[in-house]
Amino acid sequence: MSLKNKAPLIAKCLLLISVNFILPATFSSAARMDKKNELLLNIPSSKIGISSSISGIPCSISGMPSSISSTHSSPGKIPSALKKITSSLSPVFVSLYNMLSLDSLGLSAEAFKEAIIGYQNLRNAGIVINNILSIVDFSLPSYKKRLFVLDMESGKLLYNTLVAHGRNSGQLYATRFSNRNRSLESSLGFYLTGETYFGQNGYSLRLLGMEHGFNDNAYSRGIVIHPADYVNDEISKTYGRLGRSEGCPAIPSDVHRAVIETIKNGTCLFVYGKDKRYASRSKLLRNSRLS
Repeated sequence: MSLKNKAPLIAKCLLLISVNFILPATFSSAARMDKKNELLLNIPSSKIGISSSISGIPCSISGMPSSISSTHSSPGKIPSALKKITSSLSPVFVSLYNMLSLDSLGLSAEAFKEAIIGYQNLRNAGIVINNILSIVDFSLPSYKKRLFVLDMESGKLLYNTLVAHGRNSGQLYATRFSNRNRSLESSLGFYLTGETYFGQNGYSLRLLGMEHGFNDNAYSRGIVIHPADYVNDEISKTYGRLGRSEGCPAIPSDVHRAVIETIKNGTCLFVYGKDKRYASRSKLLRNSRLS
């Protein structure tokens, strides 16, 4: 079934979710992160609960136009990391990458390019109508701030914070990805955010995987965005990396509510990793028909 044909089904799913027809019990697989998560790093109980005051500072970059339009499409000086892919992106987005200093913040040009291509395809298909685009760049080590929340209408970087990967995806880096149940690995690709709920990990956000074979089992796996005490700067400074989840993109406890409130209810989330299979097979990364 094409993504265009999936649009009514997706809308129906989100409606059902929003009125809580889906039982929270379906999320019991991967959302049990609050049960001694310190075991992932053998972290003493005394260390758990430390949160950093700088782990997720909201970012509003001055100097960016209030809206991204053709009148602000000049890319200016192109960062070296972006030079090889400028032919794939509109000058508007090249300018956005440059003006928000996303290169210096660590967001890879390839992750940004793929995120923009898929986001535009989902917008063109009428599946995503919101202006918020979130990017998780798993090519970065876990002690880096790998989650970027962008407002594509105002041209602002709203949040740049830490995010954990799945236990079986790797230690410092996420190098293995899976769509299988009980794999304890992260899943690549594009997601549509759903509604919020209070689960075993607190205030959380459901995710609907949009790509068959890559993340379409995310809902049944219980892959959600939730807070975790093993995701903060103190943990990464002490152990050289963050703790790991059971596949969920867990974020710092001190910023989770603000981030979730910003990206809930039908926004686009893209999880990037260095994976040739995904890059070559994802239909959302093609500029042609989404079928």
